[in-house]
Amino acid sequence: MYVAAKGGEKAIRNAHALLAKRRRGKRNLPSVSLAQIAQQLTLAVDRVMAEGSLYDVELAALAVKQARGDLIEAIFLIRAFRTTLPRFGYAQALDTSEMLVRRRVSATYKDLPGGQLLGPTFDYTHRLLDTSLGVTDESGEVDDETDPADPAADAPVAMPRVTDLLGQEGLIEAAPADEGAEPFDITRAPVSFPVDRPTRLQTLARGDEGYLLALGYSTQRGYARSHPFVGEIRFGDVEVIFEAPELGFELSLGTVQVTECQSVNQFKGSATTPPQFTRGYGLVFGQCERKALSMALVERALRWKELGEEPGAPAQDEEFVLSHCDNVQATGFVEHLKLPHYVDFQAELDLVRRMRAEQAAERPADGIKEAAE
Repeated sequence: MYVAAKGGEKAIRNAHALLAKRRRGKRNLPSVSLAQIAQQLTLAVDRVMAEGSLYDVELAALAVKQARGDLIEAIFLIRAFRTTLPRFGYAQALDTSEMLVRRRVSATYKDLPGGQLLGPTFDYTHRLLDTSLGVTDESGEVDDETDPADPAADAPVAMPRVTDLLGQEGLIEAAPADEGAEPFDITRAPVSFPVDRPTRLQTLARGDEGYLLALGYSTQRGYARSHPFVGEIRFGDVEVIFEAPELGFELSLGTVQVTECQSVNQFKGSATTPPQFTRGYGLVFGQCERKALSMALVERALRWKELGEEPGAPAQDEEFVLSHCDNVQATGFVEHLKLPHYVDFQAELDLVRRMRAEQAAERPADGIKEAAE
C-alpha cells in the first residue's frame, strides 16, 4: 500500500502540472487576463457569482480561468473560498424597486410606465456565427462608461412593477408579507423539510441553472398546472445597505447587479375571493435571466399546497427539487465515482462470482431431477 500511495502521489502531481499546462495553452499566445474575462465573458462570471453565492467579479473571473472555463468547477472554487471568509453582519434586504435599471422587459404589457428597455440581450439576435469576432481589431471601440446607448447613463425613470399595476385592481394575489423574523441561513445550518419561503428562495437562488431550467420547462409542458406570463424581468444595479449596530446608522456598501423576475401565473379564486392571478419570483446575482425566469417558474410550482392545488409533478416535490438543485453537492457526489473504489468493487466482484458458482452447482442436480420426472 505504501508503494501504491507514493506512486499515486507522483501521478497526482504530474496531473496537476499537466492541468496547468493545458490551462495556459500555447505559449506563443498571450495569456487571457482576469480583466478580459470579467469584461468580455460577463455572463459566465455572473453565473459563477450567482451559484457560488459570492458577489466578487474579480474572484469569479479568476475561478473561470483556473477552471479552464468549466463553470461548475469555477462555482465549486468560489463556494470553497467563501467558507474561509469572516462574517461581520447581514445587509438589509435589497430594495429592487430602487434599482438603476439597465434592462426591463414585460411580456404582459406593450406600453407600461417607464417603458421597456431592451438593453443587452440575445432575444432578438440571429443565431448565426459572427466571424468578425474572430478578428482582433481595437480601433473604433467605444468606452462602455460613456456609451450613450446604455440606459444607466440617462436620468433615472420611475418604473413601477407590473405586478403592482395588477395589484391596484386586485387582479393578482398580494405579495407575501415580510413577517420580520430572522430568515433561516442555508449557509450556516442544514436545511430540514418542510421549509418556509425565504429558505426556499435562498436555495433556488444558488441552484444550478440547467437543473432549474429543466424543471421550469417541465411546468410549461404540463407537469404542474401553471401557465406563466413574464410580468417583468429587470436587470440593473441595486444599493446594498448595512446597519452597523455599534455606529447606530446605515452605511452604503456599494451596489450589486441583479436580475429579478416576477411571473404572472394562472389564477385562483374561492367563494369569498374573486379570481385573481398568482405569482412566482426569482432573484439572482448578475444578468442571469434564464436562471431568474426558471427560478420563478419552479418557485410558483412549489407553492401548490398554499394555493390548494393537486400535487404530482416533479417540480412540485419540495424535498426532491431543493435537495438536488445545488450543483456543488451534485458535482461532489457524482464525480466521486471517478475516484478509486477498488475495495468496494472487488467485494462485489467476489460476490457475483460466488453467486454464479452456486447457481452453476445447482444446475446439474436440477437437470437430473427433471429427467427422472
